[in-house]
Amino acid sequence: MGVRECLLLLLLSLLLLPLGLPVLGAPPHLICDSRVLERYILEAREAENATLGCAEGCSFSENITVPDTKVNFYAWKRMEVQQQAVEVWQGLALLSEAILQGQALLANLSQPSEALQLHVDKAVSGLRSLTSLLRALGAQKGAVPLPNAASSAAPLRTFTVDTLCKLFRIYSNFLRGKLTLYTGEACRRGDR
Repeated sequence: MGVRECLLLLLLSLLLLPLGLPVLGAPPHLICDSRVLERYILEAREAENATLGCAEGCSFSENITVPDTKVNFYAWKRMEVQQQAVEVWQGLALLSEAILQGQALLANLSQPSEALQLHVDKAVSGLRSLTSLLRALGAQKGAVPLPNAASSAAPLRTFTVDTLCKLFRIYSNFLRGKLTLYTGEACRRGDR
């Protein structure tokens, strides 16, 4: 085999790589590496802390619906992983919608703070990445309710927030709570 054929094979393999063929040395599911989730949690906490003392430009002109982040640990441990996936997936979808709504409301201000805008943009990007990581873990498949489980699934509990600080607190709590619990259990069980 000559140099030209080797280069063609290398080029072909590089073209096929994005098609989802396994890459040697790549972790099978990044979300199972606790450092990955910790990075998103840190960003959420930084955003929450940055808005704690914020008075001007941090109140919304309308309320935003967010998922309830409280976790009953006894009930959570008794849930099937699929039920946990449904709750996490619904919560993540609602939280993504809430952050996007907050981004739109912030953009409508006459002079939005660049720092606030940066935190909101990071949250939007982070939620998109987390959604992709959960898809890779199989959370979306697990979140499809089974026909007989549809009646037993409790509706997602929600409430509303009226400030950017409260929105970021919910974001941070959701990542530290339900998302961390679900990914930990799903990764341990190998439900990927």
